[in-house]
Amino acid sequence: MKTLKASAWYLMLTGFAAVVIMPLLWMLLTSLKTNVEATRIPPTFVPEEWTTGAYRTLAEGTSETPVLRWFLNSMVAATGQTLLVLVVAATAAYALARLEFRGRGLLFGIIVGTLLVPSFTLLIPNFLIVDRLGWLDSPLALIVPGAASAFGVFFLRQFFLSLPHELEEAAAMEGANHLQIFLRIVLPLARPALATLAVLTFLSNWNEFIWPIYVLFSPDQFTLPPGLSILQGAYTIDYPVIMAGAVLASVPVLVLFVIAQRYVIEGVSRSGLKG
Repeated sequence: MKTLKASAWYLMLTGFAAVVIMPLLWMLLTSLKTNVEATRIPPTFVPEEWTTGAYRTLAEGTSETPVLRWFLNSMVAATGQTLLVLVVAATAAYALARLEFRGRGLLFGIIVGTLLVPSFTLLIPNFLIVDRLGWLDSPLALIVPGAASAFGVFFLRQFFLSLPHELEEAAAMEGANHLQIFLRIVLPLARPALATLAVLTFLSNWNEFIWPIYVLFSPDQFTLPPGLSILQGAYTIDYPVIMAGAVLASVPVLVLFVIAQRYVIEGVSRSGLKG
């Protein structure tokens, strides 16, 4: 009976995995086809004629479609904002979780309340601020505005609350101040939560489409999401090139998740232990 249940469970998981993997596999195989084969009816799953022509087209690029430059811009923006979010959210969350000061609960409530504000309502105010700072059409416009992450503060605070006080109290008895406790005790213990927040922040910035369209104007400053929309317009019927661009955009995300998946699972599970 147990064997039958286990088999049914594994069969169901295999089906879910196939649903997730098949579109990715189709995208990869289509990028390795010729355009004639990619548009053939009925379609072929495995290429009859394997070719890397689509990737060569991306590598060569043009002044209007510098795909490798878009990839680099996306990496710089996503990595830069991730590092800023970790610094800001970790320090704010530690203060809200461990330091006693007047208005702490009210401040935390306001921060959480901002999560209910639709992001589209902030487009114009953020645009005006970025314009006044002279950051339009530059990587700073993609990195700095999202550095104060309300979700990051909430998420890390919940994790910090789950950590035992005894370790911090012992360090304080040895003469450590709040900064030393934060850097040497709390942050090492919070690696799973920090890794989880880093992955979520990186993915959010990496996949951002609307904001880059508002603040970036030069083709060589674009990131991959708006850039790929231009690529689709430039190569309307060249499906292998479009799929190759999608593969290029997917690789860092998949690599990041494979590396950090253990920390992500642990961070999510532990962050909700204590409110």
